[in-house]
Amino acid sequence: MGEKKPRDYDREFTERVGRRSRRRLGLDIERGVVTRFVVQLEYGRNIVEDEWEEVVRYDHDSEGSNEAAHDVTKDGLHIDIYRDGAKIESHELTPPLPSNVALNRAEEHLRENLKGYIRRFEEWHQIE
Repeated sequence: MGEKKPRDYDREFTERVGRRSRRRLGLDIERGVVTRFVVQLEYGRNIVEDEWEEVVRYDHDSEGSNEAAHDVTKDGLHIDIYRDGAKIESHELTPPLPSNVALNRAEEHLRENLKGYIRRFEEWHQIE
């Protein structure tokens, strides 16, 4: 299909965090400083086919690419919320932060709110 594939990160990890959900982390580091990251909660609509949908996303890109046009050192950390495959909201979570600190805050925020985000996504999409 005409889906835009995200750019690859230097390091990428996925971790199952629920029966049908996973956390994806991608990051680029130069001289100990995170230059780009994504922390994303994804929901498996079709796990057999490896099809995952965004639930929430935190990102940073000091270059301002199309995939992650936010620079946390200038704009602060934000969260994007997805429904029906499209971003419907974006909320600022912090004032500007060093990128390494913002990555830690993003992971912490997701960990603290994980179950609520999954529950809301399942309610929105009428998944039992």
